[in-house]
Amino acid sequence: MLTKLIVCIIAGLGAGIGTGFAGLSAAAVISPMLITFLGFEPYEAVGIALASDVLASAISAWTYGKNKNLDVKNGLVMLVTVLIFTLFGSFIASKVPGAAMGNMSVFMTFLLGVKFIVKPVMTTKEVQEGKTARQKFIQSILSGIVIGFICGFIGAGGGMMMLLILTSVLGYELKTAVGTSVFIMSFTAFTGAASHFAIGGLPDPAAFFICVVATLVGAQVAARIANQAEAKTLNRMTGIVLAILGAAMMVMKLL
Repeated sequence: MLTKLIVCIIAGLGAGIGTGFAGLSAAAVISPMLITFLGFEPYEAVGIALASDVLASAISAWTYGKNKNLDVKNGLVMLVTVLIFTLFGSFIASKVPGAAMGNMSVFMTFLLGVKFIVKPVMTTKEVQEGKTARQKFIQSILSGIVIGFICGFIGAGGGMMMLLILTSVLGYELKTAVGTSVFIMSFTAFTGAASHFAIGGLPDPAAFFICVVATLVGAQVAARIANQAEAKTLNRMTGIVLAILGAAMMVMKLL
């Protein structure tokens, strides 16, 4: 029980910090830790991770929104598109042998972290404000298609892909990108968790409770710090978090 407590707390706090700082999905941290160190079945581990993601992403989105770092209107457009094309991507993936592609999201998490450290995102909110509503709408749909398909096909990397596309393609400044990302993820995580529990039954209650609480605490603290940080400092903190988590997950995959 002590081992379970320690692993779940570390996994939850790590996932929460990744969510609050960088909009990283909790599933990218909690799932591999529960599977590797506690021997959980992958399906149950993913269900716990998604459930942990719901409150953590929601509280992070609320904190970013309170600080005016959230694009709800275009986020909703992207959310609908992501959900639809995640299902489509999952269907295509079931027809194509590509298990090794799951490692891509882990490696990309590490590379994205290095990118934020070496080349910070210094875009301002004026870039988005200078676009027309039609441009934002079309870009949100196209981005949702790409993100949803990749998430469904690879099975991971949703938060990381959203952050990459929101900053590098759509020109969001980092805080608004993370805020919009966690806003979308709170809905996608709820959908995923509900389907997992409906199909696979309720998870281990102790692991579920500890992971949810630890992730929530980590996300709330990280989101508050992130919203008060300067752009360059936030880029570095986000990069460090992503790089460490990416490297840790690559090491765990080799164990």
